[in-house]
Amino acid sequence: METFLTVVFIAISVALTVIVLMQEGKDAGLGSIGGIGDTYWGKNKSRSMEGNLIKITRWLSIAFFVIALILNSQRFS
Repeated sequence: METFLTVVFIAISVALTVIVLMQEGKDAGLGSIGGIGDTYWGKNKSRSMEGNLIKITRWLSIAFFVIALILNSQRFS
């Protein structure tokens, strides 16, 4: 079981790294203070590829954290 979780953990680590590198930077800068950053693209970002990457990043990071806790608790048991 520990070997399987370790392999899954490594796969999630690689996938998380790739997906984070695929994301675009937040380049709104000071324009977002006055609401200038509210464009059609900004409002509908959750339906785009970038929005999907953010959702996948969240789920993979949760899985990464949970598996890390499980693997850590198995080593000290």
